[in-house]
Amino acid sequence: MTEPDRCAVAISNVSKVFNQGKPNEVHAIEDISLSIGEGTFVSLIGPSGCGKSTLLRLIAALTHPTRGDVGVNDKSADQARLDRDYGMAFQTSGLFKWRSVAENVELPLQLMGWSKTDRKARAAEMLDLVKLDEFGDHYPHELSGGMRQRVAIARALSFRPSLLLMDEPFGALDEMTREHMQTELLDIWNKTGKTIVFVTHSIPEAVFLSQRVIVMSPRPGRIASDIRIDLGERSFETREASAFFEKVTEVREALRFEESQP
Repeated sequence: MTEPDRCAVAISNVSKVFNQGKPNEVHAIEDISLSIGEGTFVSLIGPSGCGKSTLLRLIAALTHPTRGDVGVNDKSADQARLDRDYGMAFQTSGLFKWRSVAENVELPLQLMGWSKTDRKARAAEMLDLVKLDEFGDHYPHELSGGMRQRVAIARALSFRPSLLLMDEPFGALDEMTREHMQTELLDIWNKTGKTIVFVTHSIPEAVFLSQRVIVMSPRPGRIASDIRIDLGERSFETREASAFFEKVTEVREALRFEESQP
């Protein structure tokens, strides 16, 4: 795997404490340093409560570190948020039921002041990207769970962010739909060249999707392992290859080792 020339996300000695100084103080993550290259696909995995989503929210400047620094595209995370450098997708699609599929994709563009003509053209382009070009006039309740997640991804990418942050976006889907969505996401990543930071609880999902899998320890979350994944172009056959199972085992063993530590 060729190393990217530019750093998209730079996390330096970051710790996050919630309710600091109070009886319910929680040390969510501690002393994390991580560099994510532009155009790479990186997954965060670890036990529940280890701070994966907190780390994602720190990158998005939805919360701020207690100590340390977070940078995105050579600027502060706060500035990157103001500059709309990232889009986000969550476990639930968050679509507005009273807006059509196309109108949901257009929403960020409408808020940003794009003209109606430009919004419609961009929404059509994004729906074509996620293979839903025939569903622009439909409403969310008329779509399957996987289709709604594809609309959410289209919306997150509509305003051309360089970074896509994803917090367990396929966690609520059945296994077959989830595998299909993983393949669709890789196709979108290959077509757009975006940097993707992806939170998941699924070891096979992390290995199938990623170039790097960051294994986090139980709370307070630290980086336990940074595992490189070099499986070439992913396909259905990838999931049955011995190299895939070897990497799944490597990630699983890293997780087990961390969970066994006192």
